[in-house]
Amino acid sequence: MNDITTRRALLLVNPKARRGQESIAPVVERLEAGGLRVSVETFEALPEIARDIVRLRHRADLVIVCGGDGSVSSAAVAAMESGLPMGIIPMGTANDLARTLEIPLDLRKAADVIVQGGRRLIDVGTVNGHAFFNVASIGLSTDLAQGLDPALKKRFGRFGYALAAMKVLTKARHFEARITEKGVATEVETYQIAVGNGRHYGGGNVVEETAEIDDGHLDLYSLEMTNLWKMALLLRSFRSGTHGAWSEVRTARCVEFDIETKRPMPVNTDGEIVTSTPAHFKVHPKAISVFAPAAARMQPRTKVLGDAVSANSG
Repeated sequence: MNDITTRRALLLVNPKARRGQESIAPVVERLEAGGLRVSVETFEALPEIARDIVRLRHRADLVIVCGGDGSVSSAAVAAMESGLPMGIIPMGTANDLARTLEIPLDLRKAADVIVQGGRRLIDVGTVNGHAFFNVASIGLSTDLAQGLDPALKKRFGRFGYALAAMKVLTKARHFEARITEKGVATEVETYQIAVGNGRHYGGGNVVEETAEIDDGHLDLYSLEMTNLWKMALLLRSFRSGTHGAWSEVRTARCVEFDIETKRPMPVNTDGEIVTSTPAHFKVHPKAISVFAPAAARMQPRTKVLGDAVSANSG
């Protein structure tokens, strides 16, 4: 018998997610077969998620979010404050947090992960008090989020992102920014500044090759090339997280960053525009307990190998 048997689950469903019109009946059946008592609430706007968690927290032992990365991030602060563990049923377009946590994209199998009851404590990033799990950014990806037609996104998924990205690249311009880390300010001209909390973003890109969602820090990169079309050469590096090896890409790792721009610029967190510069970024280590498969709760391979080398060299 697992540790969530007979517990009460608050299931929050975003019908506007890419797969939001799919029936959640199989998910509910799987959860109830595993011993959970499920209450279903739908929401039409992302701010409703936090309000529902706050309003119903005393009637639930865990909260489950059915939606994309933006929906899950919108639940983060309320989940942190309530102390409720969180389950994820990935119904969005990119589902990068599910990818990071190795949660299956098959809805029934994702429900099985929750029933099995294994959890992982993960970090939460915030920018001006707004939570994000994957990445927050200023510049190109924000222009992409603002210009992406929701109907295109829902119909074509990740291909829709690619079409919108090509349009954004043709109009992209540098902007000036000040990045402050540990009290030291650096002036940059850049196309994009991204601050990552997790590992995956943008449909499978990697924030930094050693990044993990429970490593207790944020990873920043700034795109400072003179010719944006050099991005084509960088694409493979972004898929593996090795883009920091290029001289045109500034990288930094810290627990807090401040970013200022000459004029206020929007900040995109996990696909949603939530605030603007000046922006204060902060990591909250191991702030939320999330249901995850056993493999995702194991130590990262790079850390295990590093510990073994250190032991042998000592």
